Amino acid sequence: MNRFFFLVLIIASELVFVSPGVESASTNVNIEEVTKIGAIVDANSQMGKQAITAMKIAVQNFNSDSRNHKLSLQIRDHNRDPFQAAMAAQELINNEKVKVIAGMETWEETAVVAEIASRVQVPILSFAAPAVTPLSMSRRWPYLIRMASNDSEQMKCIADLAQKYKWRRVAAIYEDNVYGGDSGKLALLSEALQNVSSSEIESRLVLPPISSISDPKEAVRGELKKVQDKQSRVFIVLQASLDMTINLFTEANRMGLVGKDSVWIVTNTVANALDSLNTTVISSMEGTLGIKSYYSDDSSPYKEFSALFRRNFTSEYPEEDHFHPSIHALRAHDSIKIITEAIGRLNYNISSPEMLLRQMLSSDFSGLSGKIRFKDGELLNADTLRIVNVVGKKYKELDFWLPNFGFSKTSSKHNVGDISSNIAAEGFTGPVIWPGNLINRNPKGWAMPSNQEPMRIGVPTKTFFEKFVVIKDDPLNGNSNDKNLRYDGFSIELFRLVVDHLNYDLPYEFVPHDGVYDDLIRGVYNKTYDAAVGDLTILGNRTEYVEFTQPYAESGFSMIVPAKQEESTWMFTKPFTWEMWMVTAASFIYTMFIVWFLEHQSNPEFRGTLKDQISNTFWFAFSTLFFSHRANIQSNLTRVVVVLWLFVVFILTSSYTASLSSLLTVRRLEPNVTDIQSLKSCNLKVGCVDDSFVKKYLEEVLGFRSGNIVSFGNIEANYIQKFENNTIDSLFLERPYEKVFLDKYCKKYTAINTYRFGGLGFAFQRGSPIALDISRAILDLSEDGRLKTLEEEWFKPSSECSADERYSTRPENLTLHSFWGLYIVYGATSIFCFLLFVIRLLNNSWSHQETYQGNIAAWNISARLARYIHNRKGTINNPARVSALDLAPPALELSSSRWEYKLSPTHPPENLQVELQMHE
Repeated sequence: MNRFFFLVLIIASELVFVSPGVESASTNVNIEEVTKIGAIVDANSQMGKQAITAMKIAVQNFNSDSRNHKLSLQIRDHNRDPFQAAMAAQELINNEKVKVIAGMETWEETAVVAEIASRVQVPILSFAAPAVTPLSMSRRWPYLIRMASNDSEQMKCIADLAQKYKWRRVAAIYEDNVYGGDSGKLALLSEALQNVSSSEIESRLVLPPISSISDPKEAVRGELKKVQDKQSRVFIVLQASLDMTINLFTEANRMGLVGKDSVWIVTNTVANALDSLNTTVISSMEGTLGIKSYYSDDSSPYKEFSALFRRNFTSEYPEEDHFHPSIHALRAHDSIKIITEAIGRLNYNISSPEMLLRQMLSSDFSGLSGKIRFKDGELLNADTLRIVNVVGKKYKELDFWLPNFGFSKTSSKHNVGDISSNIAAEGFTGPVIWPGNLINRNPKGWAMPSNQEPMRIGVPTKTFFEKFVVIKDDPLNGNSNDKNLRYDGFSIELFRLVVDHLNYDLPYEFVPHDGVYDDLIRGVYNKTYDAAVGDLTILGNRTEYVEFTQPYAESGFSMIVPAKQEESTWMFTKPFTWEMWMVTAASFIYTMFIVWFLEHQSNPEFRGTLKDQISNTFWFAFSTLFFSHRANIQSNLTRVVVVLWLFVVFILTSSYTASLSSLLTVRRLEPNVTDIQSLKSCNLKVGCVDDSFVKKYLEEVLGFRSGNIVSFGNIEANYIQKFENNTIDSLFLERPYEKVFLDKYCKKYTAINTYRFGGLGFAFQRGSPIALDISRAILDLSEDGRLKTLEEEWFKPSSECSADERYSTRPENLTLHSFWGLYIVYGATSIFCFLLFVIRLLNNSWSHQETYQGNIAAWNISARLARYIHNRKGTINNPARVSALDLAPPALELSSSRWEYKLSPTHPPENLQVELQMHE
């Protein structure tokens, strides 16, 4: 950074001596007028040599076509040093009086040259662009034109690759620039990975500038050693010179980092120079994916230029092996064309640098490197990227990556369609050759286990129930070391089944872990183990340290309490709730009254003394409950009421019989404690396993006092012992263990109040692709039924706790709500019959009153109605009529076709006697 400030001071001092007349050229158009153009490139690199050749060809083409104006190309070598690039720019401006400067392959070189040129108003055409374009760039360097796009699209392409192949951890490698930075590419890559693929940069390898070290191989080796003990094997080379790239891949091959399941990706700073690498160097990069800036090589202008370029390049640089033009050569050629077209539009009058800059920015043509059109000093169209794969001593082109579209099999955005999604699902066109000659599958980007170094899997020795994990000495081997132990149990068998389901070999070995579960999780985190297998509960705080698989069993915990089978002397009352019993009794009494009211005057079976009437009516109603009534019903209205009542009785007795049968045949347990609140209010003791998250949950979430929590070792016998000696009143167990416990002790205990958690799963190191493959295999086993079969094999209930009995549905009491409609229909119909009877009674009374006596007091009608209800004597041959006539006025004699009434007018109304004679 000190060198940069020193450079700025030099620039400021030199600007004092710059004559304003340098900006102007002669306005007279001479036949031999010459415009000087400066070029600052790395003349010793193949990239710089190609740029020089391409610019010379463009200048020669212009000079041969123009008779009145010529171009003179002034080339300066910056020797990969921004300081020398700045000095070269000053020399070209002050001494050579150049009108435009082109070149600068790196942004560090471009920045210092743009600072100088903007002060003296000399347009700059740069072959490089910053990783991130600042908003103030066009104001800070108004005379800077960038022939390349920034790196944001390139980083998005890398992120799409990581998402496509599910690489969760990557290592970023870059060669430090002269100012001690990564040019902002690292931040762009990190953001793109998080936005697109949820991946992250695990390691950063910073290589010193190759010009500042004497032994680059040792420097590279020292950085690569930092990732040897890490699991991630996805290496992304963000920026590096060709010499540093050669040393990087040479040492990586020697250290075994370019092998199976490893991934190497190089950005365009390296990929664009693949054509210039010799066969020995490129063979060390076999399997590498490169991201190149795409250009069309099948157009006529390109073919003409390519032929001329090869001839000139091999003639001028015979020592170079590769002579095909790269993207740098095409951009160099297009930069000269931008200048010549701008000069032509100005009629060769370039006295105004501002007018020249404006004409250059208004360029709009299809160049050899692509579409040339600018906005705010930058190419308007982002580069189309080409994915290449290094194979043997050359590379092959795969597919394209288009900005805002993603992967595509074509370079045109108009023909993309669903191709992008097809590539994401099916892969690139043609097979991809990966490092280590990996075939039949894509690399995991992870240090995969081998037979020599199998995966170390920690297994808990202290499990809650042996049905999940069992570790015993192998009887076939007398040695008692860790490698001769026998591992069994549901979790172990499931893991073996899952590994067999994978489409690749996964060598592993079990290692017993004699400690608590949280320590086992930390062992995976600190790389003591590669994974952990067992009954591991998925918790939020644990996911911060490890990567869990898909749950293979539901989790949570339940409260286990002692229980006894429900037995009661009053069991026969259980089918109905007390509200139901009350309404049924009220309906019974109501039916007695309705039947008596409608029948007691007309039916001799319901007459007699008050005691006889009550007993007869009660017996009739009671006999209807068993459909054994014998009384003769004479009124049609009574028949309607009785029929509906019998229907109600039929429904009630059928439901009662069914419910009582269920209560007597289905086992029901009544817990001693019904909820957690009663435990806390009564200060009862609760138990849990000491090696469990449950204790912390009971204290912090459910609010139990620590003194009321009894923790003990995770041995099955401890649970029963604590209950039998009344040490605890309830036990909190995780759901899978609760199922095993109740399958064995269902006669004495029951579970209530279940709390849900993440489930049981296997733990792997964060970012491990194996965890994703294991999760997918667990889902496959669950879908095809093999997981269910394994559960049934390991978790068979005891003979006295069969599945049907263990999980039988508990019968519920019948409530009034279930029969409310039935009661409403019956009540409404019986009331209707009652009212109809009363209306007929009153109607006949009013009719006889008007005929014989006129109006009568209301109290007299009420008195006669009460007299009808209370009357218990007399012989009545037709009850249908007598009921009405009993209310008729006295001293009258009525005749009809069926009845004859003889009434004595001499008797007072209160001594009225009625005689009824039926006509034959």
